[in-house]
Amino acid sequence: MGFTVADYTVFVLLLVLSSAIGLFYALSGGRQRTVQEFLLANRSMSFLPVALSLLATFQSAVAILGVPAEIYRFGTEYWFLGCCYFLGLLIPAHVFIPVFYRLHLTSTYEYLELRFNKAVRVCGTVTFIFQMVIYMGVVLYAPALALNAVTQFDLWGAVLTMGLVCTLYTTLGGLKAVIWTDVFQTLVMFAGQLAVIVVGTIKVGGMGRVWQLAADQGKISGIDLNPDPFERHTFWTLAVGGVFMMLSLYGVNQAQVQRYLSSRTEREAVLSCYAVFPCQQVVLGLSCLTGLVMFAYYQEHPLTAAQSQASSDQLVLYFVMDVLKDLPGLPGLFVACLFSGSLSTISSAFNSLATVTMEDLIHPYFPGLRESRATLLSKLLALSYGLLCLGMAYLSSMMGPMLQGAITGLAAGLAMAFWIGIGSLVSNLRAAPSAPPLSNVTDFPQASNLSTAIATTLLTSTPAPKRLSGLQKFYSLSYMWYSAHNSTTVILVGLLVSLLTGPTKGATVNPRTIYPVLPRLLCCLPQRYRKRLSCGVGCSAEDGSCVEPAPQAPEKTGNGMLNGPIGGLACAEEAEGEGFARAEGAHTYILQETSL
Repeated sequence: MGFTVADYTVFVLLLVLSSAIGLFYALSGGRQRTVQEFLLANRSMSFLPVALSLLATFQSAVAILGVPAEIYRFGTEYWFLGCCYFLGLLIPAHVFIPVFYRLHLTSTYEYLELRFNKAVRVCGTVTFIFQMVIYMGVVLYAPALALNAVTQFDLWGAVLTMGLVCTLYTTLGGLKAVIWTDVFQTLVMFAGQLAVIVVGTIKVGGMGRVWQLAADQGKISGIDLNPDPFERHTFWTLAVGGVFMMLSLYGVNQAQVQRYLSSRTEREAVLSCYAVFPCQQVVLGLSCLTGLVMFAYYQEHPLTAAQSQASSDQLVLYFVMDVLKDLPGLPGLFVACLFSGSLSTISSAFNSLATVTMEDLIHPYFPGLRESRATLLSKLLALSYGLLCLGMAYLSSMMGPMLQGAITGLAAGLAMAFWIGIGSLVSNLRAAPSAPPLSNVTDFPQASNLSTAIATTLLTSTPAPKRLSGLQKFYSLSYMWYSAHNSTTVILVGLLVSLLTGPTKGATVNPRTIYPVLPRLLCCLPQRYRKRLSCGVGCSAEDGSCVEPAPQAPEKTGNGMLNGPIGGLACAEEAEGEGFARAEGAHTYILQETSL
């Protein structure tokens, strides 16, 4: 099944327009001459482009192929993942964004130094770099491999083209170019999926016919309230375990937090998080409908011998070619949709990797670096990570399924993720020695808290295991619980070590690094009880009874540099309408209170 000239034209237009956006922002405005502009878009973005960029960042090509394949094989149970989006976005909007935005951070891991120490910050940064470098290779290589198997589209031509174009506009145009190309590529993804759904539905005989065929074969799932965490997908697995997954993506992931911080105000950042909610529901709905239409189509059009041997994600591409082959240009539109998913994800990875490397590993040790040199170095880092991504794509072709065992969480979470991930992989391999080899990595078990970005896109598609016990049972934990499991492990181990070594006194904790969840939720209680719920940590500005903390970690100010010991917050020094100013510090820090 080959491509026509019209198909190649649509695909080339995607690459040309993406590059043009990068060139535009390289030659306009401030021309990316400052670190602030290159890494944070001068903190000038409005909520809508930020929201679409947040959506595109983890809507990778693997997800575009993986979710329909999941619905085709297992039915609509996965659709209940949408239930977790509300809390998974509401909590970041009102807990994480206020803390990060008011601290004027650039890297998420700067928070770890403010709250704990530099060692924790560096550990988090290195883990993020390790995980994202591997993730880039998977996201770039896997869809190109599947596309090559179905359409004979040149494998390494596709990989090199995507990698180099993405590196070009990311290096030249900075975060602003990345965000606006994400907006464009999101629209292309919507168009490609809609084309497949509409044409496929027409060929089956209408959406009613699609639904009926799926229902007849048991693909329309009801609400499964089984609380067993070892069941692959249940309502609780998706709706509750999914919240933890969403928090790791939209609450603390550098690629997403960097977009919040590029917003012109805190209110715009919160609005962007709200705006993602309906967009996520639309994306999930389109992907699930694609899977249903594909299932219905192949109920009436039997699979060929080659298709019956294909992996589930390759079958998605076979389906696209089957339903769109008589419409020149539309197969190219879907390929553009597929590659838009890859471009939006890896461009975000390049930019976020350049940011954390610059802010966490270079700036702290070279504080006197001139602005022009710092900007040039940031661009070189983005370029270097782009080239490294191509290397990782090649490595992905050599390593295959073993990649998944290498992506892990932090500290105790790291060990637990390795244990479950590798144990599950080995267990599955032993249980199915005769299974045909997979052509890409969309079919392995997922691992780790920090790598939940991969857990949303690399869907586990192994059949439900037989009755298991002992470690075999433990390894069958649903991948949707991995984030919750590993987060809980980190928190419990951290609390235990803190109790054994002596807990930190609340009065010494900088209150700007803490969000008082319980005092806010129980705001009707008398103030003395709410103060006890704060565990001795100084209050926030609006509580009106601040406790001045002891000096500790350096503070991040608006110019992107660390400076000065923290002098605490003084309630007597409230500026009308401006929050609270820091007393006795090297600089005055204004905590702007905004509300939605």
